[in-house]
Amino acid sequence: MPKMKTHKGAAKRFKKTASGKIKRSKAFANHILEKKSAKRKRNFRKAGLISEGDYKRIAKLLP
Repeated sequence: MPKMKTHKGAAKRFKKTASGKIKRSKAFANHILEKKSAKRKRNFRKAGLISEGDYKRIAKLLP
């Protein structure tokens, strides 16, 4: 069998951590920021983890 290719779109959006979890960036942080609180905008800058339900599907894209 040939090697698995990395899905480049997923590679730009997700990173694997040392423990094998998958990091992601938060949504809703790009525009219409005036009505969002400073605390909420600050939390958008922190990385999140993907949910359990999505893990198998996204892990397949990042061999």
